[in-house]
Amino acid sequence: MNDSKKSIPRLTRDEDAERFVEQADLSRHDLSGFKPMHFEFEKKTKQVNLRMPEGLVEAVKARAAERKIPYQRFIREAVEQALRRS
Repeated sequence: MNDSKKSIPRLTRDEDAERFVEQADLSRHDLSGFKPMHFEFEKKTKQVNLRMPEGLVEAVKARAAERKIPYQRFIREAVEQALRRS
């Protein structure tokens, strides 16, 4: 990390994060560790149930855990990606 760059403080409340972004000069901070985030704003209104082999469910849960997201969100993202490709 460049010595002239500051690290981002740990922000545990929305209010603190909003205040930081409004007041901070982000060009003075090291943002190299940040990863793109996908936010889900659309309300989930329909429930879907499906049967899957236990091994596949465990693999999905493991991959979701690696990304630190719920496994159902991981499945939803996989379906969305498949639809974008076709």
